[in-house]
Amino acid sequence: MHRSLRYLIALALLIALTAGLIYDVTWHPARHEPMPLTCKAKDATPPLLVPGQALKVMTWNIQYLAGKRYVFWYDMADGSGPDERPTPEDIAYNLDEVARVIRDEQPDIVLLQEVDDGAKNTDYTNQLALLQERVTDLYPCSTEAFYWKADFVPDRHIYGSVGTKLATLSRYRLDKAERLQLPSPDGNLIGRQFEPKRALLVSYLPLRDGGHLAVVNTHLGNFRPGEDTLQRQVAATTQLLDAFEQSGTPWISGGDFNLLPQGQYERLPTEQRKQYASESELHALWEKYPMIPSNDDVNGEDRRKWYTRFPNDPRVNGPDRTLDYLFYSPRLKRIDAQVRQEDTLLISDHLPVIGRFLLPGVAQ
Repeated sequence: MHRSLRYLIALALLIALTAGLIYDVTWHPARHEPMPLTCKAKDATPPLLVPGQALKVMTWNIQYLAGKRYVFWYDMADGSGPDERPTPEDIAYNLDEVARVIRDEQPDIVLLQEVDDGAKNTDYTNQLALLQERVTDLYPCSTEAFYWKADFVPDRHIYGSVGTKLATLSRYRLDKAERLQLPSPDGNLIGRQFEPKRALLVSYLPLRDGGHLAVVNTHLGNFRPGEDTLQRQVAATTQLLDAFEQSGTPWISGGDFNLLPQGQYERLPTEQRKQYASESELHALWEKYPMIPSNDDVNGEDRRKWYTRFPNDPRVNGPDRTLDYLFYSPRLKRIDAQVRQEDTLLISDHLPVIGRFLLPGVAQ
C-alpha cells in the first residue's frame, strides 16, 4: 500500500513537472493586448492621412524568406517533403529581393506575414529588423505581433525554437496598434500549446480630420477536416470589420487567408483539394465586403493573373490558386489592383497583392 502511494506521488510530481516545463517553453498571449509601435522619421514627423486621398496597400506572405528551391516537409500532405530549412545564403538573397520589390512598388502600407524572429530554422534572426534596414527611409512607422512562438517545439523537423510574426509598415503615422487573438483549433491540450496562435494585428492611422483608418493584418490557419476553426476565425474577423462599419471607421484588411475564392476549388487537381473545404469559409466575408482579387477577377478570362499561391510542391509548376486578399470598407473606392507575378515567382510561395484605394472624403 505504501509503495503504491509512493508511485502515485512520483507520477503526480512527474506530471506536474512536465506540465510546468511545457508551460515554460510555450507562449500564452492575452486575447487582446496593445502592441508596441515605432514612428521614426529622419527629417520630419511622419505625415497624416488626408480624407479623400489615394492610398496604395500591399499584402505579402514572404514565407520567412525561404524561397522556391525547396520542398519542405509540410509542403506535402503526407509530410514527406525532404527539406527542413533554407540556407542562410537563400535567406539573405530573398531578403534583398523582398526589399527590391517593396522599393519598386513603394506602397503606402505594407502588410507582411510569415516574418521570422528567433526561429531556429532561420538562424534566430529578426527578419523584420533586417528588412527595415533596407526600407526605413520609406516606412518610418511599423508595428508587429507574433502568432507562433515557443522556446522549443519537439517536432523532429524543428527541434528548437519558433517565432513568426505579422508585420505592418507604414509611410503614414500610426496612433496605436493591438493584437486580437483568433479562435484556435481544439486539438489535444498538450499538442496545441506548440501550435500557432493566429491573430489580427490592427493598426490605427490618424486622419487629418480627427478620424482613423483601421488596417488589419492577418494569416488564418490551415484547413483540418471535421473542424470549424477557419469558420470561427472568419467569423471573428467579420465581427471586427462589422464593428468598424457600424462606428463609421474606414478600414482595410489584408493577409494570407488560406481560403479559396468562389469557383476555384473545382479547378484544382483532386490531390490539391484536400487542403480546402468544397465550400470556402471565406464566403462570410465576400458576401458582405468587396475584396481584391474579387470573385469576378478570379473567374474571368484572365483569372491566372490573379493567382497568389505557388506551392513548393513538385507536382505544381506555377501559381495555381488564390489565397491572399485585400478586403476593404465600401466607403473606400477601388482605383486599381494587381497581383505582382512576373518577377516574384521565386521569392516566396505567395505573391504580393497590391491595391490602390480612394479614402472617403470629409463629407462622406
